[in-house]
Amino acid sequence: MADTTVKVDSETRDRFAAVAAARGQSVRAYLAELAIEEENQIKLSKATAEFREIIARPGLAEAFDEAFPDDAPARRNTAGRAA
Repeated sequence: MADTTVKVDSETRDRFAAVAAARGQSVRAYLAELAIEEENQIKLSKATAEFREIIARPGLAEAFDEAFPDDAPARRNTAGRAA
């Protein structure tokens, strides 16, 4: 892979260098790892949003409990509770 230059102010460069050194990495290795981690966070955020949308669908929890009765949570008895 070809090298390139990224221009940042000296304070940012120094901060990257300090973090990389604390982790025992070069700035190059640290930035490569940071990019991968950020890409993964974006993917995870999208997947989480999709998952939340899917599980919020009416009847989904009940259908799952019916299909997998041994894994269904115990039903809570709410009788007698004050409204």
